[in-house]
Amino acid sequence: MRKKISRLTDAAIMMIDDEMITMEIVQAYLEEDGYHDFYLEDKSQMAIERLEQVMPDILLLDLVMPAVNGFDVLYAVRKHYKFKHLPVIILTSSTETSNKLRALDLGATDFLAKPVDQSELRLRIRNTLAAKAYTDQLAFFDPLTNLPNRLMFNENFDLAIQKASRAHEQMALLNITLDDFGRINASIGVEGGDQAITQVARRIEKAVRKTDIVSNFSLSKKIKRNLFRNEGGAFLLVLEHLDDSSVTAIISKRILKAVKKPLLIEETEIYITASIGIATFPLESTDSLTLQRLARNANEFVKKNGGDAFQFSAPEINFMYRKRLDLENSLRKAIENNEFTLHYQPKVDARQGEIRGVEALLRWIRPSEGMVSPDQFIPLAEETGLIIPIGNWVLHEACRQLAEWHRSGTLEIEMSVNLSAKQFQDKNFYAITRQIIEKSGISPHFLTLEFTESLLMDDIDSRIRQLEQLKQLGVKLSIDDFGTGFSSLSYLRKLPVDELKIDRSFIKNVPDKNNSCAIVRSVIFLANQLGLKTVAEGVETEEQRHYLEKEQCHQIQGYFFSRPLPAEKLYDQYLRLKKQA
Repeated sequence: MRKKISRLTDAAIMMIDDEMITMEIVQAYLEEDGYHDFYLEDKSQMAIERLEQVMPDILLLDLVMPAVNGFDVLYAVRKHYKFKHLPVIILTSSTETSNKLRALDLGATDFLAKPVDQSELRLRIRNTLAAKAYTDQLAFFDPLTNLPNRLMFNENFDLAIQKASRAHEQMALLNITLDDFGRINASIGVEGGDQAITQVARRIEKAVRKTDIVSNFSLSKKIKRNLFRNEGGAFLLVLEHLDDSSVTAIISKRILKAVKKPLLIEETEIYITASIGIATFPLESTDSLTLQRLARNANEFVKKNGGDAFQFSAPEINFMYRKRLDLENSLRKAIENNEFTLHYQPKVDARQGEIRGVEALLRWIRPSEGMVSPDQFIPLAEETGLIIPIGNWVLHEACRQLAEWHRSGTLEIEMSVNLSAKQFQDKNFYAITRQIIEKSGISPHFLTLEFTESLLMDDIDSRIRQLEQLKQLGVKLSIDDFGTGFSSLSYLRKLPVDELKIDRSFIKNVPDKNNSCAIVRSVIFLANQLGLKTVAEGVETEEQRHYLEKEQCHQIQGYFFSRPLPAEKLYDQYLRLKKQA
């Protein structure tokens, strides 16, 4: 994508010359002035392909090259619709006037003699880039919002499609228009309308710039977002490097939410909504014009149905998100309607075969559909932030049940509860946790709070302080899915944890695969050296159980012993395992 150069030294400089040493000398000269984005190509036959990949701000081109000479490259550059106005400075040792005239006729911007004089090089590059930045600003950027304009979109959308096609990646085009913008202009005037457009543009930019799109999409940060001002109250947004169309829906929701907030125009609050039509590559089309038409048609559909919504052009995607929206609406009411319950999976002593504790697992029984898979609703709860009240409910119910078992003398066992990273981010989490424990009346050392290694990826020192604060409550802490996320073990000795849970992905291949056995053995050894308990998840066979017992794993959890059970059935399982032990 063509980019706006905020500083001349940020310009992408491409050089094509069969003498690599010449290009390296030029680069060294320019690096002294702060330039840093260089692309060197010594195979002139690759010129156009490399130019399309790089989309440089300036090209330094040698004339005399063996495979394809500089004149032919310059001719191809000027014939290419994307490079008609690309500044091209010719590097040549030729003193013949006819060569310079020929290059000028083909569209050369300037000349530099070889060997290159450093002072002259600096002056020509700076002046050429300054002129380009000025003309680009006039031609390719909207003067009101400073966003790239429709001309810029036209220049770059085809290129984005080509990149997505080569990389076999998904891409989305969002057609965004402000609803009934003519009425806004009529009520507050053109100048007020311009202020509204500017404020909305900043809000959309902020909404699409966020990298924490969805907690369970680990690649969200690589998504590329390019926002363009179209015309009037309209914008175009291109999302590249998509791994899942869900991200498009979430970004659309964020945009709609951002636009709806009241605008302050000349001390008057103005309310605006938007309509968004979405076309996806390659599902719906691989053609630029077709994708634009589909996104526009989807946008018109939204407008005709009242606006303030988004619509996928593809019926199958739209059906999927209507279903998702219905699930989200039901999820919001699930706590209030008492639709959640907890099942408990035993954690069994590896040597004695008795239940030492249980892990509380959330189950949602939806009246219209019955049991909803956690794989469906847990990611949705994470995305929407509902995981915080749901997680608080889980902790409250687990502590209530544990207190009931202990008071009745039925089960003197421990309880493990999974925590979401979003719960840790909630400023009220510690106070709520303390209140739940105190209200339930349980002894806190019977409660283990589990968190995944991903929690430690962001500001680990702050996370350690949070964990230490929780430890002061008297609870135990466990790292769930150990070995799948946090790559550095240097912090493990600093973490105030009591337990490591070995992820099921390692357990499923023991004792058959040496690599998995080595990992499991290493985790158990490491935990023992640090004085930590180990729990193996996903144990399903006698061979796995025997291997883990031999390696001195402390506890085992999995279908070999028991599936997750309702509270009323757990006692029977407890007695059965005790009898077998």
